Amino acid sequence: MIADFRFRFAEPVVCTAIHHGHALAPVCRANMLLDAATRLREEDPRTGYFAQIAQNRIIARISRFQVDLNRPWERAVYRQPQDAWGLHVRKNPPTEQELAEAQALYTGFYLRTRLLLEELLRVFPRVFVFDLHSYNHMRQGPAGPPADAAGNPEVILGTSNMQDPWRPLIDDIEHDLKAYDYFGRSLDVRQDVKFTGGQFSRWLHYTFEGRVGCVALEFKKIFMDEWSGTYDETVMRELRRALAGTLPAVRAFLRNGC
Repeated sequence: MIADFRFRFAEPVVCTAIHHGHALAPVCRANMLLDAATRLREEDPRTGYFAQIAQNRIIARISRFQVDLNRPWERAVYRQPQDAWGLHVRKNPPTEQELAEAQALYTGFYLRTRLLLEELLRVFPRVFVFDLHSYNHMRQGPAGPPADAAGNPEVILGTSNMQDPWRPLIDDIEHDLKAYDYFGRSLDVRQDVKFTGGQFSRWLHYTFEGRVGCVALEFKKIFMDEWSGTYDETVMRELRRALAGTLPAVRAFLRNGC
């Protein structure tokens, strides 16, 4: 299965971690040039942990290096280095079998997501989705300098194609994240800096015509060492608490209408 779909249908909030996955199907693994550590560095590990703030969750199992659920299908399988941060992903071009399996996974993911959200919308008039991701800021190596903080906030809220009625909620989420006491200071949270959201959030906004709002939330990988893969559980816990602190505003917004 490409992802774990866990829905209780008891609240109108969903968290997704569609780049959390690390697994590869056998046919893809046999043609994979990248080692596991390099793949992990470009995936979004532990975003599934942050997604646990919601009762309704979609957490990917399959790696983006097999099929990227946050891109249009035409670009969802990485073929050239420019598709994947200059990395040579495969030993050989993807085979017909690889492409067929990838397309089946991709299509199945979007179909099941649509069916689950339609069912949730039978219970609630509107639904809000946190599309959770993480991003690298140590591109110059483990001993190199981090990326300039001016263009790399600790939390980015991407609002690609979001309809105007939802935008006050994004301001509330930004406010609540900044208000959280993060080790005695405020988090650096900004909207639409560096990332504005990908195919998944755009698809949600177009498909559900105002009934579903989605913010693509990017955590800078301050909760881990990008190069060793070591996690800081204390930082992870604080970031999840900060994220959970936005839920009252989300629930109130959905309850009062948008």
